[in-house]
Amino acid sequence: MKGKRIVLTCTIAALTVSMGAMANEIYKWTDADGNVHYEDRPTGAATEVRLDLTYRSTDRSAVQKRIQSSVDAQTARDEARSAAEIAEQEAAEDAAAEQQRKERCERSRARLETYLQARRVYRTDENGERVYLDDTQRDEARRKAEEQIAEFCS
Repeated sequence: MKGKRIVLTCTIAALTVSMGAMANEIYKWTDADGNVHYEDRPTGAATEVRLDLTYRSTDRSAVQKRIQSSVDAQTARDEARSAAEIAEQEAAEDAAAEQQRKERCERSRARLETYLQARRVYRTDENGERVYLDDTQRDEARRKAEEQIAEFCS
């Protein structure tokens, strides 16, 4: 029983204190040093002015809408940033592929030039020894080089 009284007394005290916080009157006054003070009770100072305050309750649905629009905007920014990063990465990959294609083109052209200019063409076998190509093999190697040029240099 005593516990219920304590809870009831605390509840009444909390309600009494909170009612004072909802007061609509604030008093503004200036002291002799020029400092401005704000009070919730009149002080009787000569420079005291009563400020009327008005308030209204918060519209919860409006708050939820603002929060949701903020979340949506952040999501849109994140998606745009992600799309930009993906596009940048794809552009870098495309540039690397283009550079590789140009290098292969140059190697193929150099190889074809060698096949056309050299009197004897050879390749190195697994033992590191030279194996000279006959005319048929040389023509086949030239044809492959021309195909690679057509593929990489166009």
